[in-house]
Amino acid sequence: MDCGFCEGDKVGTCYYYCVTCDERYHKECVESPLEITYPSHPQHSLQIYLSTKPFEHCILCSRKAHNIIYYCDVCDIYMHVLCAQATIPFFIDQPKRHDHTLTLFPRQASLTCNVCGLVNKLHLTYVCSICNFAAHSDCIHIPQTIRMSRHDHRISFTSSLPLGIWSCGVCRKEIDGDYGAYICNICSGYAVHTRCALRLDIWDGIDLEGVPEEDEEVEPFERISDGIILHFSHGCQLKLTTYEVNGEEKFCQACVLPINEKNLYVCVECGFILHETCADAPRKKFHPLHPHPLKQRVATADLERGFSYLACKRLSNSFRYECDKEGCDCVLDVVCASVSEPFDYQGHPHPLFLALDPKEKPICNICKSTKVHKLLNCIEVECNFVICFTCATLPYMVRYKHDEHYLTFCRGDEAGGSDWCELCEGKLAIGGKEGFYKCTYCCTTLHINCLLGPDPYLKPDQTIPTDQIEVVLQRNNSASRQICSKCNIRCPYPTFAVYTKEMVSHIRCALTC
Repeated sequence: MDCGFCEGDKVGTCYYYCVTCDERYHKECVESPLEITYPSHPQHSLQIYLSTKPFEHCILCSRKAHNIIYYCDVCDIYMHVLCAQATIPFFIDQPKRHDHTLTLFPRQASLTCNVCGLVNKLHLTYVCSICNFAAHSDCIHIPQTIRMSRHDHRISFTSSLPLGIWSCGVCRKEIDGDYGAYICNICSGYAVHTRCALRLDIWDGIDLEGVPEEDEEVEPFERISDGIILHFSHGCQLKLTTYEVNGEEKFCQACVLPINEKNLYVCVECGFILHETCADAPRKKFHPLHPHPLKQRVATADLERGFSYLACKRLSNSFRYECDKEGCDCVLDVVCASVSEPFDYQGHPHPLFLALDPKEKPICNICKSTKVHKLLNCIEVECNFVICFTCATLPYMVRYKHDEHYLTFCRGDEAGGSDWCELCEGKLAIGGKEGFYKCTYCCTTLHINCLLGPDPYLKPDQTIPTDQIEVVLQRNNSASRQICSKCNIRCPYPTFAVYTKEMVSHIRCALTC
């Protein structure tokens, strides 16, 4: 049971207990002095602070600070109560990191840590009295071998790098080879800054030194014969075939996007279809956005689990990747899960990476929004291109039934004064935030929502149960369009939602209407 104050480490043998609330509290949290002075921050005292809102990270352990913390309002720094009151050893012996005994350096100065290569006056620093070595207190005990989400193999710590120009595999900035870093023993030339490799959103916190490698490959299908497979998501055999445009709009059951690829797998018995690339997607994978392994599952019709929580925040009942770790609710739809580094976005000439600092909040160049969770960026000099996952995973080329050519995605600032949407007949806003689709041959232009709908990643004709209500997304392809019961206009999108409660149904333009 966790401490009711700090919500941190498990409560030990000495604690206070509230009979009324059935809560346990660390002895240290209850008896914490209202004000302290910390050795690595002697210039200001730290005051105890209590709040229900989460704070920034503790400067000592890098984990989120909750509820009761020590805070310096001058420097805006936070410390967990237990971290601030932990006993500080004067000497440390850690043979894995250094051959000699390390001594606490009481006067914090601009010493560069040999392990991480950084100067941080807020961290306690230990030095070697025999040789020129210094290390932050938390760097002394870093793991030797780890697995992080940004690379396919394990990486191991090394005290220095061979001569050459090294670029970090996480932040994409240069690594000073004179200091410690993590390297891959399989991929020549792959290295990561020590601090980047140990980021909480990248590393799962497990030291893998001495732990044998596991066979993590799980095949998504059984190959029956040449061009015939049995996919885990479907009970019948699927046949590899070539897509032929015949005017009928078909959708992939995995990603829920229209069939535009040349090769696809089709069930001859029931019409179940998968893009060839979707059929090849692994059952288990590591993704750059999450430190734990993710497993692919067939979507369930459940709006509460219908979000790609980690990346794009959109409604989706496509196949998804989920984390099995207890207490972790990470969900990625197969479209977001297909994004890897480097990412080739057709609307930009350079490869894109997840290289932004987690504290940065830039604006997406496409939708102009700052309210996005994960972003891809260009690392080329003087190129500040940034795109959110929602925009990056929109289909770049789509078909429109009244145009023989593919329509290409365009940014909102590419709209001309004479451009108007062929479906809703509304003008495209010049310099607007929303992109649009355009045929470069016929000059046909369409709003994204008008062509794809506001819920393009939800399968039509599937019942979605919620609390006492059933929702069905139906195709809006009849001669007369339905009238929305909320906005009282004819539903303009390719699909509309039918809400049914106690045998009474009403129609909405979309789930978000």
